[in-house]
Amino acid sequence: MIEKKSFYINGEWVAPVAAHDHEVIDPSTEEVCAVISLGGQADTDAAVAAAKAALDDWMFSEPAERLAVVKRIQQVYEARAEDMARAISLEMGAPIDMARSSQATSGSWHIANFITAFDKIEFIAPLGDHAPNDRIIKEAVGVCALITPWNWPMNQVTLKTIPALLAGCTMVLKPSEIAPLSSLLFAEILHEAGVPKGVFNLVNGDGAGVGTQLSTHRDVDMVSFTGSTRAGIAISKAAADTLKRVHLELGGKGANLVFADADEKAVRRGAMHCFNNSGQSCNAPTRMLVQREIYDSAVETARQVAESTHVASAHQEGRHIGPVVSQTQFDKIQDLIQKGISEGARLVAGGLGRPEGLNRGYFVRPTVFADVNNDMTIAREEIFGPVLSIIPFDSEDEAVRIANDTVYGLTNYVQSQDGARRNRLARRLRAGMIEMNGQSRGAGSPFGGMKQSGNGREGGVWGIEDFLEVKAVSGWASEA
Repeated sequence: MIEKKSFYINGEWVAPVAAHDHEVIDPSTEEVCAVISLGGQADTDAAVAAAKAALDDWMFSEPAERLAVVKRIQQVYEARAEDMARAISLEMGAPIDMARSSQATSGSWHIANFITAFDKIEFIAPLGDHAPNDRIIKEAVGVCALITPWNWPMNQVTLKTIPALLAGCTMVLKPSEIAPLSSLLFAEILHEAGVPKGVFNLVNGDGAGVGTQLSTHRDVDMVSFTGSTRAGIAISKAAADTLKRVHLELGGKGANLVFADADEKAVRRGAMHCFNNSGQSCNAPTRMLVQREIYDSAVETARQVAESTHVASAHQEGRHIGPVVSQTQFDKIQDLIQKGISEGARLVAGGLGRPEGLNRGYFVRPTVFADVNNDMTIAREEIFGPVLSIIPFDSEDEAVRIANDTVYGLTNYVQSQDGARRNRLARRLRAGMIEMNGQSRGAGSPFGGMKQSGNGREGGVWGIEDFLEVKAVSGWASEA
């Protein structure tokens, strides 16, 4: 069993001030796979103090120096890609092949994209020809608390840590206590890459403890949080007394609008996307809105996809989905499946309980509900499991009304061969991201939502600028 009880503070691995052991559970076996320690106020204070002490030197370092550090991080990260994949697979249940191809590589993908985007950041720029002695300066926000989730650990850690480093911020990372092993490995990577002491710090803890301590800390200038909408609201309230900046990437209930003229793979593609990562993605297309003319065939296709989706241990190689992350998540998903049945949705595939042959581990049956209406609980709440709800519609206006009738606004999807329709819907759908006809957003595209899906954007130029303040200066001596 792995023991990782130390925190990374001021460039060193240090023991917690007071021991508070916490067991990490392998979701494929329900057995303890590691023991970490949860921090207390003294640990949080030490990490914030280290970040504050390092801020001045790092903030005013040359951009080229910060870029060089990130390039070294990229090299070390890629050298330890297999270690990272195994850590993620163990802690949160991503099948090992998927952890190698998608989970671990999401980190290296973002690091490379931020290196590219960094060239576009002007830290000192003229206001305009009309004001030759005015300058706009972009400088680091300051000390940042980075609070990350368990479902895509390195995706979220790199989306926060790397732009914060490039912007000149110092930081304290609190990864999810459910899946902390990948972040502890990431701290080792940054140490090996030579990140200066105090610039990056890591303290394990839960939301009520270290999460709240960071959100309320007077020496923290910004909180960047990814997780549930409920937790995001709590963090916003906690941070309000100190008026720190709060960046939130929260839940979603993505609508996938499938029109009668969609390509023949659209329904299959949408169902597979919903089930990917065992449904544990905030941008999953969990509400499939299907035009009436092709509704019956779409339901049948989704049923076939669900029944052909193999579920197995994360430690097993191959193309399958693994368990959900915890007993709490398993129970929540089972409750919502039961609500779908109780409220009258038609169960087409899957349902309650574990898949056949899997009696231990947090495994969920890939589930499809048809004849769902948008007032049902399964259409309103983020399930965060492999559960697809199919809703019929007749007209484009009706589809837009149903899609937008949600408190969330993260990602919506459109499947249609009509280019004019796709462009109209890209404008009309209230979400931070719109993906159409299975085409993924490009490198450096901003990730983020609106409404109760959060605020701010991660990735590319926008991700770096979220960690920068804008300062307006007059009387600049251009000859100096």
